[in-house]
Amino acid sequence: MVATRCGIKQWFCKMTPKKIKTPLTAEIIEGLQAEDHVLLSGVVFTARDAAHKRMIEILSRGLPLPFDIRGQAVYYTGPCPAPLGRIIGSAGPTTSGRMDIYTPRLIEEGLRVMIGKGNRSEKVTGAICRYKAVYLAAVGGAGALLSLQVEEAEIIAFEDLGTEAVYKLTLRDMPLVVAIDCQGGNIYAR
Repeated sequence: MVATRCGIKQWFCKMTPKKIKTPLTAEIIEGLQAEDHVLLSGVVFTARDAAHKRMIEILSRGLPLPFDIRGQAVYYTGPCPAPLGRIIGSAGPTTSGRMDIYTPRLIEEGLRVMIGKGNRSEKVTGAICRYKAVYLAAVGGAGALLSLQVEEAEIIAFEDLGTEAVYKLTLRDMPLVVAIDCQGGNIYAR
């Protein structure tokens, strides 16, 4: 089978996904349950280890972050350079556990949606429940396909970090799975 935007969406759509759009309201987040399939549209920000470390350093100095994190979604990815004629290169999820030492503070500051792959620590799961956030899992190894769901991409912070710079992405129907919901449901614990 040739992998195309239609191909991954047809496969995913057989699972009756919920269509959701950022910024997610508390009502939408509270209505999501672990194992739900979603198609996410709207603005998300990218950030990996180095960007997370910088954001925590900025907050520790009492300064504002380069974007308002309140109510926002962060995708743990470092997009590859865009090939000719494309908005962005491959943009697959990175292992979320690498951000776990920083994530509780960012959730406390208002981050509500995280997108990545792999299980999260007890501290992150606790913060997700306490502050009514959600963790969505993307398919690992499908970065080229996932990048087809990006309609716009712009570097907005930490350009010196190269692929780990913070991008503002506009997504259309990115297929994801609710991995940890705000009630503590966790697909990795099943």
